[in-house]
Amino acid sequence: MAEEVILLDHWGSPFGVRVRIALAEKGIKYEYREEDLKNKSDLLLKMNPAHKKIPVLIHNKKPVCESLIAVQYIDEVWKEKCPLLPSHPHERAISRFWADYIDKKVYQLGRTMCATKGEEHEAAKMEFRECLKLLESQLGDKPYFGGDTFGYVDVALVPFYCYFGAYETYGNLSMEAECPKLLAWAKRCVQRESVSRSLPDQKKLMERISDFRKRLGFE
Repeated sequence: MAEEVILLDHWGSPFGVRVRIALAEKGIKYEYREEDLKNKSDLLLKMNPAHKKIPVLIHNKKPVCESLIAVQYIDEVWKEKCPLLPSHPHERAISRFWADYIDKKVYQLGRTMCATKGEEHEAAKMEFRECLKLLESQLGDKPYFGGDTFGYVDVALVPFYCYFGAYETYGNLSMEAECPKLLAWAKRCVQRESVSRSLPDQKKLMERISDFRKRLGFE
């Protein structure tokens, strides 16, 4: 019996991109279903009744919610090809820590920086700079966060590469000046087909962010 894999997602979601990259790295065929976030499908509401959010990975009719959990699930179920998490327990724990850090810092601070003004904006911008520098120190001179091999932390962070333009535009930052190693890492990741084919169109994404800011009265 063939395995059934469905991904409930939205084209612009960095969290959905994570799952797409993981599936692509493993060579898993799946059915992609685009969700209208203003009119969520009955299937999404059924599969993720707790949060009612995308992405949701459905494997043989069983849902896996939350992007980092879904990536771990994919790595464990299809472990024969392209392992994403290290085999050593401590290294696995470190990878999970940094992925969680990315969720709590990169995403939240970037969103705050793009959606606020005044003191809140400046505070987020300052903390965001510190966050980038810390990630650069963790990367060091390695090709990828896990070393020579593209892995879990890379999958967690690289979807935000598409937001670098927004960080520069609305945060008045230069990613080249602030974090050259991180920028070089992102460009290295994009050379992978799993990444390049999973990332959303940056121009379309910037238009979406601009519309969001207009609704907030910023533009």
